Amino acid sequence: MAVAIYPKEGTVTRSGTRPLFQMPFPAGQRWKSSTYTSHSPLLASDLNWGTSGEDDFGMTVVASADGTVAVSTYSTTTGYGNYIVIDHGGAWTTYYCHLNTRTVSAGASVKRGQKIGTVGHSSAKYTIISHLHYEQRLSGILQKIYFDGSQIYYYGQVYYTSENQSYVIGTVNTAGSPLSVRSGPGTSYSIVGSVADGAKVKIYTQAYGTTITGTYGTTKVWDHIDGGYVSDAYIYTGSDGLVAPLE
Repeated sequence: MAVAIYPKEGTVTRSGTRPLFQMPFPAGQRWKSSTYTSHSPLLASDLNWGTSGEDDFGMTVVASADGTVAVSTYSTTTGYGNYIVIDHGGAWTTYYCHLNTRTVSAGASVKRGQKIGTVGHSSAKYTIISHLHYEQRLSGILQKIYFDGSQIYYYGQVYYTSENQSYVIGTVNTAGSPLSVRSGPGTSYSIVGSVADGAKVKIYTQAYGTTITGTYGTTKVWDHIDGGYVSDAYIYTGSDGLVAPLE
């Protein structure tokens, strides 16, 4: 996979569904995102945990979503230094750069929240303090970064708390019809897609919304999956109660 140091930036309209990317750090950690108009590439974020010097050095970096490691190497021709690229399917990739250590190799399957390396200051071109340079791309094109379904602030410095946690697998059971995926936890939200009967879905969090009667009774619980929300009334998880963190 070829990597350009100054990739084209912008938005493309034909794509797979954006994964529910999370911050590339363990849940509960608070990191500062720095974006600025002189950054190259423009839409990347530099992420810092500490307040000065090398506070970030050696901090754990985790995968933003499930995927396959496409690149794990040290670049001698770009400023990325030790970096990892994860392919999430649907033409979506994430980049983790300036790492001190890399704990996964190209070809490895990784799960959301799995450790892939540690924060460092590696670079063949620049002298920098420790931080994580992070990117989200679609078909190789830089995209504005989203964490947990929300776009980060451009341009400036804002703190965010990681929600990068595990997920629960559920099975859609509608007795045949596709299940609508909505932009929020209720029928008042727009339909943004659908999942087939019998499909496996990853439930990251759950929320209360419109009460629905379905295959598994009546419930106001909605499951936050990749791409949006579905009613828990049609999802088999092996439990009648909450199975994931409540939003």
